[in-house]
Amino acid sequence: MHMHSALRSRSSAVRQAAAAGFARASASHTASTSLPATARALSSRAPLCAAQQEKDEGSIASVFSSLGGDAFVPLEQRFADLKKSVWNDGLIESWRTLLGALEHRTEEIIERGNAAIPQVSYADIKGFPPKTLEEIKRVGTVVVHGAVQSDEALAWKKQLQEYVARNRALAKGYPVDNPQVWEVYNSVAQTQARTHPGVLGTQRALLSLFYTSDPDSPVSVTTPISYYDRFRIRFPGDAKFTLGPHVDGGSLERWEDPVYRSAWRNILSGGPDPHVRHDAWDLSPRLEAKADLYNGAGACSVFRMFQGWTAISDTSPNEGTLRVFPDVNLATAYIILRPFFRPRRGREGRLAFDDWEIDVESTEFPGSVKGKAQELSDQTHPHLRLSETMTSVPRVQPGSQVYWHCDVVHSVEAQHRGLGDSSVLYIPAAPLTGPSAKYLLTQRTRFERGVPAPDFPGGAGESSFVGRATVEDAHEGSGKMGRAAIGYARFEAGEGETEGGRRVIDEANRILGHA
Repeated sequence: MHMHSALRSRSSAVRQAAAAGFARASASHTASTSLPATARALSSRAPLCAAQQEKDEGSIASVFSSLGGDAFVPLEQRFADLKKSVWNDGLIESWRTLLGALEHRTEEIIERGNAAIPQVSYADIKGFPPKTLEEIKRVGTVVVHGAVQSDEALAWKKQLQEYVARNRALAKGYPVDNPQVWEVYNSVAQTQARTHPGVLGTQRALLSLFYTSDPDSPVSVTTPISYYDRFRIRFPGDAKFTLGPHVDGGSLERWEDPVYRSAWRNILSGGPDPHVRHDAWDLSPRLEAKADLYNGAGACSVFRMFQGWTAISDTSPNEGTLRVFPDVNLATAYIILRPFFRPRRGREGRLAFDDWEIDVESTEFPGSVKGKAQELSDQTHPHLRLSETMTSVPRVQPGSQVYWHCDVVHSVEAQHRGLGDSSVLYIPAAPLTGPSAKYLLTQRTRFERGVPAPDFPGGAGESSFVGRATVEDAHEGSGKMGRAAIGYARFEAGEGETEGGRRVIDEANRILGHA
């Protein structure tokens, strides 16, 4: 039987089973959104978001199954029910056209290498040429040079090394026997970097690449906030920090939470070319999404539109740097559709459309584990050809910044083959929203206590450290903007701010005590 007819015959049976299996659940829930009743019924069985609970102590290994050595355990039957409720026949054509596009694009990525990753000067950040803007939006990653001077960035690294050395008996990191990713959030150097005018200026420009299809959406993309994160000083020869391909922002939540799932509506609606129809830059459907249903150790309760880091070393490819899959829409469409298809028995390892079949009976969501990031590999997501397509970012110098869209598949090179350290401050770009203002309030309180930021592994943190930062360590060059970003000054609405943005700025000022 031809692949199309076989799949359609099977999908008809799936629809009938789903209709019978969910009639009772659907009838028991009152409609509250435009989402299917069965989807709402399923979502009601998911745990409530618990992102603001105190996290257990841990390290970055708590976030990733691969680093922590966790096994991928079978999921409950409700996850098969979820797949059936989302399925429609149009996804067959979506899958077929997506695989064709991936076959072409992966070859192109391999051929181009890191020439595919855009690089811009900070001097040009406020007015991207149209071609550069198109490249940034397709790739989802950009390297920005010149916002921070090299000598200042190197001074930050020296301060961090001295801070850890001074408090070595208390400082923790990963790996335990020779830490390189430190559970340190409240140092003077980190505070200086987060509030640096060049860093905040870069973030403001990049956040403006997003838009809201609903102008009343409660977000200000012109107002970056500071989201406290770790730093890394990776030594030459290291092969322990093997952070494989992954996407942050939860894993199962992408399908399980109805609001989060609505961000993929153009992928899951069926029909050809889902990667073309998907809009990765519309914020409106994402703002109320629950990306942490399982209180993950490193789950993020603030929407980081761009993840990012600022280099505090000179680092080239093969020296322990970042790798990305440089096509955000293609990867996203593939990740979202992958659980609905599996290799046909006896055809494992083959990538052709006819070698795959519908899978809505199993509970399998490849690479997804409760409370962890979405992980990917050649085994779980073979059509991405990750061992060949994960692309190292170009050479960075101290002060260079690298940002990648929140949906970009990224990893860290498995081995540092260089001669010097490969070091970064993790500083993402997050917009002001109502939830992020509440998070900022909690983060401010924890900063004053010297304990880890709310989303990160808990414990005493730096509460007994000597020389940790205070608000007075905010970068003097950014003035009020820098203090506002960490919750210590009023936010102001700029020209062109949306109505939703103005409301959220007023709300944030009330929450933070600046009304």
